[in-house]
Amino acid sequence: MTDRPLRAALYARISTTNHGQDVGLQLDELRQVAAQRGWEVAGEFVDEGISGAKDSRPGLDRMLDHARQGRFDVVAIWKLDRLARSVAHLLHLVDSLNAWGVGLISVRDAHVDTTTPAGRFSLQILGAVAELERSLIRERVIAGVRRAQAAGKHCGRPKVELDLRPALAMIEQGHGLKTIAKALGVSRATLRRRLSEAGEWPRPAQGCWPELRPLNPCEPRSPSG
Repeated sequence: MTDRPLRAALYARISTTNHGQDVGLQLDELRQVAAQRGWEVAGEFVDEGISGAKDSRPGLDRMLDHARQGRFDVVAIWKLDRLARSVAHLLHLVDSLNAWGVGLISVRDAHVDTTTPAGRFSLQILGAVAELERSLIRERVIAGVRRAQAAGKHCGRPKVELDLRPALAMIEQGHGLKTIAKALGVSRATLRRRLSEAGEWPRPAQGCWPELRPLNPCEPRSPSG
């Protein structure tokens, strides 16, 4: 045994920037905890503007690489959701760190310290509760959307308002959907859908569509044809 201080890596993450989140606040608290416990800060790793749902992040990947090289003894995080958003990913990270002889401590989640058996158990319980809460929220959102749809309310992206009169005029002039959609500033799929909803698509057989020239009965024939 040696009397050297515990080497700690500090990891912080925020999902968005300029929205009341500041990765510096997390780091300040982690530095204070390190000083209080007499740790030697062996590195600080930060991911800004990156979702915790992403298993691969620049700061996280660099931290894991250093852990693999044995550059520190413990990883300190602010809260569990800063490190991972799913139990599966969280436990995978913990197992990897344990294999490299590195512990995990969360300063805002009581008793989460994987250097002890009790701390590892607490980590699994808290992670499971957090994932369950997110699943319940997701189920409530889905149920709310279904109720709204059943009541005839539109959910999702706002419907694109489109005046079909210019489109119909261009069709009569022989323009194709791609050209018309570009002129109106909408996608061809949106234009086709709006025409269909208005009963203007597909056009009657006598309508001549430039896009369907290979099968178009209105294609001019040569004098010899």
